[in-house]
Amino acid sequence: MRFRPAARPSAAPVVAITLLAAGLLAGCGSGISLDEPIEGPVWRLEQLGDNPVAPGSDPQRDAQLQFDRRNGQVTGSGGCNRVTGTFQRSGSALKMNQLASTRMACTDPALGANEAQFFAVLQSTASYRLQGNSRMTLLDSGGRTLAVLTTQVR
Repeated sequence: MRFRPAARPSAAPVVAITLLAAGLLAGCGSGISLDEPIEGPVWRLEQLGDNPVAPGSDPQRDAQLQFDRRNGQVTGSGGCNRVTGTFQRSGSALKMNQLASTRMACTDPALGANEAQFFAVLQSTASYRLQGNSRMTLLDSGGRTLAVLTTQVR
C-alpha cells in the first residue's frame, strides 16, 4: 500500500486577496483624498462673499476653476484673465499656490473688481465644503465663506 499525501489547498486565493488589500491601502498614501473629489469638472463662480455673481453672456468667459488631479494644477478664469497654479488637497483642506494670471485689462470695471476679489479668494482658501456633488464653498482658515462655485451634475 502506497501512502499519498493529501492535496494542499492552493495559495492563489490568499495571494490574490493580499495583493488586492495592498493595492487598496497604497492609495491611502497618495496625499489626495477621494472622499470628496473636486477634480475634473469646471466650477463656475456663483457667489463672492455674500454677493451673488451674475453669469455673463458668454459662459466660457465667466469666472471658473478646474482642478486636475493628474498634475496637481488648477486653471481657470477670473472673467477677463486666465489663472493657473498648483493645488494641494487632503480631505477638505485645500491650498492653491503659485497662482499666476494674464494681465489683460477688463473693459467692465465691475467685472475687473470681481476678478480681483476672486483671485484674492483663491489665495486665501484654506478648505472647502461640498453640498452634493454640484456646489462647492471655498472657506478661509476661520471657516468663513469666501466664494461659492457650482458645476453641472456629473
